[in-house]
Amino acid sequence: MKTHHTYVKVRYAETDQMGVVHHGNYAQYLEMARIDWLGQFGVSYKQMEIEGIMLPVFSMEFKFIKSATFDDILKIETRLKKIPQVKIEFEYSIYNQENELLTTASTVLVFMDSVSRKPIKCPDFILEKLEA
Repeated sequence: MKTHHTYVKVRYAETDQMGVVHHGNYAQYLEMARIDWLGQFGVSYKQMEIEGIMLPVFSMEFKFIKSATFDDILKIETRLKKIPQVKIEFEYSIYNQENELLTTASTVLVFMDSVSRKPIKCPDFILEKLEA
């Protein structure tokens, strides 16, 4: 499936007293990677929201293998798990600058109408871009 790499430099504020990235920051890393992943297809998350489409997180799972630390350059590999319908599912692998696998993760998001707050099918314009 479609894969994309996003790079993030770990900031000091994201770490604890031991210089290790606090686990709560990983959700933000995945969000940055998803938005970047969509952008590679010319899909603007902001434009989707303007058009009344939201993508709330339904589930998120992590497996922490090794710690990321202050000043690391993280490579976040984002993979689409399958063609989206009402849900869109991603898998992630996060590596440090030595290409050591630090974390694996997965998320499931739901396409939702921002007015009705009801699930909707994946918009055709996204499906078309994924099939191109």
